[in-house]
Amino acid sequence: MAVTAETGDGWAGLMTAVRDRQDRAAFAALFRHFAPRVKAFLIKSGTDAAQAEECAQDVMATLWQKAHLFDPARASVATWVFTIARNRRIDMARRDRRPEPETLVWGGDSIEPDQAEVYEVAQESRRLAAALSDLPEKQRTMIQRAFYGDLTHSEIAAETGLPLGTIKSRIRLALDRLRARMTDE
Repeated sequence: MAVTAETGDGWAGLMTAVRDRQDRAAFAALFRHFAPRVKAFLIKSGTDAAQAEECAQDVMATLWQKAHLFDPARASVATWVFTIARNRRIDMARRDRRPEPETLVWGGDSIEPDQAEVYEVAQESRRLAAALSDLPEKQRTMIQRAFYGDLTHSEIAAETGLPLGTIKSRIRLALDRLRARMTDE
C-alpha cells in the first residue's frame, strides 16, 4: 500500500514518521505533495521558475534535516513547510541584493516609520494572534491551511477529505469571528 496522508494520520502523521523514524516513504509522500506547491508559492511571490525550483528543493531538504524540530502542537505541516519556504525566499532576495517583494514604503520624507505606527501594528498583530487562538480548532485549521498554507479551498478539501461546502463554511465562519473580534477591541 502506498504511503499517503489518507492512509495514516494525515500530513502530521507522515511528518512525525520522518521526525521519529527517518521514514523515507513518508518523506517521499510529503515531497510529492508539498514540493510542487512550494514552487508555485514561490513563483506567485515573484521568484523566477529556476530559482523557485532550487528553493523548493532546499525547503524539502530542510524538512528532512530539521524534522526533529517539527511539533504538531505548534503548527500544521503546511504552515511549517510554507514558513520555511517564505524564509528561504527572503534569504534568496537578501543574497541577491534585490528588494524583497513585500517591502513596505512608509511614505513621507522620513526613512524610519513612526514609532506609534510600529507599536500599533505590533498590537494589531498580537490581537489577531489571540483571536486566531480563540477560534474553534476546526475553523482555525482551515484558516491556517488557506492563508498560511496558501491552499485553495479545493486543495484543502482534497487534503482533508471534507466536502468543499464544509471547508468554505468553516473559513467563512472563522473570518466572521475574526472580523467581529478585531472590531470589538
